[in-house]
Amino acid sequence: MLETNLSTSTNSDSAVTAGREVVASLDAIRKTYFMGALAVEVLHGISLDFYQGDYISIMGPSGCGKSTLMNILGCLDQPTEGNYFLGDEDTSKMEDDELSTIRGARLGFIFQSYNLIQQLNVLENIEMPLFYQGYSEADSHEIAMGLAARVGLQDRVDHKPFELSGGQQQRVAIARALAVDPLIILADEPTGNLDSKSGAEILNLFDELHDQGKTLIMVTHSDELAERSQRWVRLRDGLVESDDRHNP
Repeated sequence: MLETNLSTSTNSDSAVTAGREVVASLDAIRKTYFMGALAVEVLHGISLDFYQGDYISIMGPSGCGKSTLMNILGCLDQPTEGNYFLGDEDTSKMEDDELSTIRGARLGFIFQSYNLIQQLNVLENIEMPLFYQGYSEADSHEIAMGLAARVGLQDRVDHKPFELSGGQQQRVAIARALAVDPLIILADEPTGNLDSKSGAEILNLFDELHDQGKTLIMVTHSDELAERSQRWVRLRDGLVESDDRHNP
């Protein structure tokens, strides 16, 4: 079994990242799933740093470990070995309630299937993370209205998800992800359920967020989507096969 990453580095990487804060750091991350007596190791010692303002695509074939890595980055799962620092906090040994707290305060999630609450309208869906963070009703309303306008849904705030198109639902999900001004936005195949036009509109929003200094990490199998990002991390067999920067 290979024990180290297969990633490459260049002098230009240092120039690009010089002076920028590391917002997330994976140190020798391994993940093993146990199915009865069978142990299946999915990640084999991954080390990566993510910098403030990065726009990253995590890519690779099915079964390479993309989803497992995203779950660890999102504090939805923990590594079997190694350390994951989100900001200055080591999440690797946190209990479930601590992980829940840090997820709500420091991470924004955008899923392929939107994951909106069907019984709530657009405004209420955007307000949900703020409610869990203890914001007042007035502050939550003001923030949510501003975010609805930011994603072009100010005229749809009273609509339920089933009254919206797929692209509009994903805009709600983006607004919800931005509600607590997260350290990192995590997107899992964010255009997978959208037609080409709606997908392009969502990617344009991502470009705007990147231009505003947000850190985005996107899992995708699509080279076309990855072209929009500035850094490509390719996984293969639970290892980093390459880690390259380019000008999108």
